[in-house]
Amino acid sequence: MDLATLIGLIGGAAAILYGIGFGNLRQFWEVASVFITIGGTVSVLFTSYPLKTILASFKAVKLIFMVTNFNETFVIKKIIELSNIARKEGLLALEEVANELDDDFLKKGILLIVDGTDPELVRSIMETELSYLENRHKEIQGFWDLMGSQGPAWGMIGTIIGLILMLADMDDPSAIGAAMAVALITTLYGSIIANFLAIPVCAKLKYKSGAEVLLKEVMIEGLLSIQAGENPRVIEEKLKAFLSPTQRRMFD
Repeated sequence: MDLATLIGLIGGAAAILYGIGFGNLRQFWEVASVFITIGGTVSVLFTSYPLKTILASFKAVKLIFMVTNFNETFVIKKIIELSNIARKEGLLALEEVANELDDDFLKKGILLIVDGTDPELVRSIMETELSYLENRHKEIQGFWDLMGSQGPAWGMIGTIIGLILMLADMDDPSAIGAAMAVALITTLYGSIIANFLAIPVCAKLKYKSGAEVLLKEVMIEGLLSIQAGENPRVIEEKLKAFLSPTQRRMFD
């Protein structure tokens, strides 16, 4: 469980509830506002994306609660280990090691090298797979980004509707309160959809995607360096360029 996500969601919910006050919750429930804000936002999402992308995007929410260990230092050490094996026993010796790896991307790269694939072709294949991975991630991130923009937009639509209803029936004092509630609460609902849910989910997915892409870039450079027969020490220094200064000190 990603504690940062859990703390953020609980903290945000607590801040909203504390500001409203538990005794006032009923005053902040308006059925018409729910239909306008949530219904309108969902309708735009369904109009903008195919069903499979919508389902995949909602399923992706579980990723923000999962601890994903993208450890560049571990990968660099593994690549240096592979380079030492290749230097002593030859590239063919890597095939046995590849079968023991859990990472399919790294395994695929090693097997391409063992098969004697041209280095430029190896790079092309690996970078193409990485590119499609990024595109899939961006599609899901775009879904949540669109939700973050549409929540407040539909909240504003609800506000305009409420104001029109209020102005159209100023002679009836009982109707003014209900219309004003729709006008204000839709804005609140839209802001909650965007700032409590959609934008944080999108940000966390972007962070995890960036970490995964960086890790795979390290793998690509390391594997190509092994194929080129570079010295393990040179490979280490090359790959350490992907690390932050703090990570480099810890690595050393």
